[in-house]
Amino acid sequence: MSVMLYALSTCPYCRMTKKYLDDNEVEYDAIDVDLLEGDERTTVVAEVKRLSGGTSFPVLLVGDEVIVGFNKAAMKKQLDL
Repeated sequence: MSVMLYALSTCPYCRMTKKYLDDNEVEYDAIDVDLLEGDERTTVVAEVKRLSGGTSFPVLLVGDEVIVGFNKAAMKKQLDL
């Protein structure tokens, strides 16, 4: 199952999500959206909006399921932890 995290480098909830994933030894890819520039940033922000319906962070994509914000219960369920 693929796990993708869209985060902001300055966001405390994004850091909490990364720590939760790391502590539970979940393999994931992460993009700090605020560190991107130009067209790449525009493309990724559009993807975040499409997935989450807005621009709240973090956005965690687990397979086809989208989790917005630091939601430990939802992450535990979707990741089978």
